[in-house]
Amino acid sequence: MNTENMKIILASASPRRREILAQMGASFEVITADASEESDITSPAELTCELARRKGRAVYEMLKSSDDAENKIIISADTVVAADGKILGKPQSREDAYRMLKLISGRTHEVVTGIGITVGGKTVTDFSRTLVRVEDIPDSEIWAYIDSGDPMDKAGAYGIQGAFSSWVSGIDGCYFGVVGLPVNKLSNLFYRCVGCYPKDIKG
Repeated sequence: MNTENMKIILASASPRRREILAQMGASFEVITADASEESDITSPAELTCELARRKGRAVYEMLKSSDDAENKIIISADTVVAADGKILGKPQSREDAYRMLKLISGRTHEVVTGIGITVGGKTVTDFSRTLVRVEDIPDSEIWAYIDSGDPMDKAGAYGIQGAFSSWVSGIDGCYFGVVGLPVNKLSNLFYRCVGCYPKDIKG
């Protein structure tokens, strides 16, 4: 693939994903489009890959009428937290955040991030799965964390890179996958689809 005129589009408004992609040395533009997140899929890996595909496809559909649509490489991602076989999305209320944090307190849960690369309307996906061990969190600390507002826009009601890290005793897998964009998986998938790494696209 001739990458000389290619440009990277990040199909995510997440500041955490923007930061990770920038740290990878990539030059990119952020463009998002509405994509349905309704699904009957119960497998975290299958669900995140499907939602990443939808997000990438939605941005492609938005851009495909432009002259240089075929020169766009769209990176998309979706992250879920799962415990007890239940997928934990973003909390809908303070009480919902408490329920999620209580569920993962004192135990190990999994975080799955699906990623997609869309070029010319075709999307290829992959995912990372990380086990996260959390110590027992006192109720007073759970409510204090909720009062900070940090949980409310995050899958599973927490961000590993913030104050919540005080209770994370270890992880087995990709740290960046827990944050929202698994660097190693993304690098390998990008190379497979494009023939180079994100840092090599200078458009």
